Amino acid sequence: MRSRTPTVRRMATVAAALLGLLLPLWLTGPSAQAAPGTGPSAQAAPSGFRIQNGRLLERSGNDFVMRGVNHAHTWYANQTSSLSHIKAKGANTVRVVLSSGDRWTRNDTADVANVVAQCKRNRLICVLEVHDTTGYGEQSGAVTLSRAADYWISVQSALTGQEDYVIVNIGNEPYGNNNYAGWTADTKAAIQKLRAAGFRHTIMVDAPNWGQDWAFTMRDNAASVFASDPDANTLFSIHMYGVFDTAAEITDYLGRFVAAKLPIVVGEFGHDHSDGNPDEDTILATTQQLGLGYLGWSWSGNGGGVEYLDMVTNFDPNQLTSWGRRLFEGANGIAATSKEAAVYASSGGDTTPPTAPGTPTASSVTSSSARLAWTAATDATGVTGYDVVRVSGTTETPVTTTTGTSATLTGLAPSTSYVFAVYARDAAGNRSPRSGTVSVTTPSGGTTASCSVGYRVTGEWPGGFQGEIVIRNTGGSAVNGWTLRWTFPDSQRVTNLWGGTATQSGADVTVTSAPYTANIPASGSVTLGFTAGKGSANPSPTAFTLNGSACTTS
Repeated sequence: MRSRTPTVRRMATVAAALLGLLLPLWLTGPSAQAAPGTGPSAQAAPSGFRIQNGRLLERSGNDFVMRGVNHAHTWYANQTSSLSHIKAKGANTVRVVLSSGDRWTRNDTADVANVVAQCKRNRLICVLEVHDTTGYGEQSGAVTLSRAADYWISVQSALTGQEDYVIVNIGNEPYGNNNYAGWTADTKAAIQKLRAAGFRHTIMVDAPNWGQDWAFTMRDNAASVFASDPDANTLFSIHMYGVFDTAAEITDYLGRFVAAKLPIVVGEFGHDHSDGNPDEDTILATTQQLGLGYLGWSWSGNGGGVEYLDMVTNFDPNQLTSWGRRLFEGANGIAATSKEAAVYASSGGDTTPPTAPGTPTASSVTSSSARLAWTAATDATGVTGYDVVRVSGTTETPVTTTTGTSATLTGLAPSTSYVFAVYARDAAGNRSPRSGTVSVTTPSGGTTASCSVGYRVTGEWPGGFQGEIVIRNTGGSAVNGWTLRWTFPDSQRVTNLWGGTATQSGADVTVTSAPYTANIPASGSVTLGFTAGKGSANPSPTAFTLNGSACTTS
């Protein structure tokens, strides 16, 4: 993901007006006699996903509408459990970042095969993309679509036979804002190279201009690119960031593809960006209205100043950010609109839930953490993971998910009683009855804090204020990565924070370190700044924890 707004962007308004005059002529001209996806090549027996009349269909003929997120696998290859967490939030699709080895560590055939297997195990459709093409022509080191096609051919054995589960996204944002006119010919050639090599998958192609197509190169040439695919099985992807900051721009762009019966998805978008503020509410509402797919950017692990695009903090599914809550839980979001691919409903027909796991036991209980362990559940098709929940009366709160039969729970409060239980999940998506419960009481945090926190208000105005927090490491060893928590006493709410990433639930605030503040040497300190809203009063918080341990205040 990367996007920039060109200085000539507003020229697009004029181009849109001109195209608006020409579009009816185009749609009623000779090309309208055979809608994309209905020609002879589209009538061949489907081998998996296919395009028909501008729609993405499964082999069964069911319409499939992507509802999912992007996951930066190539940079966080050890975070494969994220796929089960993404599924648990309701997604039906995940777009997985891979590398051809030109700019980052290459994802080899075995790794690609494992990603596909993990997607299938978690009943997700897998969109696989090569990220090394990002910003070609402008970004140093970026490679061509032809080079990306060569990579796909090199890992083809991991993809053959997976056409029902995998969509091949040739290359991410395959041109920057320089020389982007070459996108059309290069895209056609890459599609044809893959077809000649035997790929029968639906192929997804990203727009140029860092994916945002502000010059309308993809929009105006999509029909000819689609026609160049001998399988008539190409899906177009637009990335919506600062270029798409008004409802008119979003509805016009997507509406033109729908009117022309050309298939399109929003392959990336966010709630904010350094190049402008995209209108995410319209993106979500319009894709729902038009029956189009969307894939938000991104699950976790963002850096370079766009950490606010993380949906969860530190890959923890229980720490949804405001962006994550909007995408998963908001209007037209994933939880409300996602439908699982029909291929999973028909694959085996397993409707029997696993047996309940054994009642967990607790050990290694500290003032901020505890370890749970339980015996495995049994299931004929195989248990794929476990969900740990906190129980309070009839209310359950998700705590974590794991593929093993143990988990270490962190972030617990000292001198507090908790009740936990476990569910098992299987490959067919069935969930077991709940295990028995275990009670855990954390001891007092004691008086041996190895941190202190200084909090002060540096400026104040009606309805808001600016504050500063100094975290001091008073221990004998460095802190490498940290999470700071506190509770505001009187309706204060963080609106912006620098030096870390803040999330807030009610009065409770959680801040995770930024890359440049993550290390606090022994006897060292880091400083955070923030702005916040407030009511009539503005009392200071009185208690802070760092990585679950209570800090003194100074």
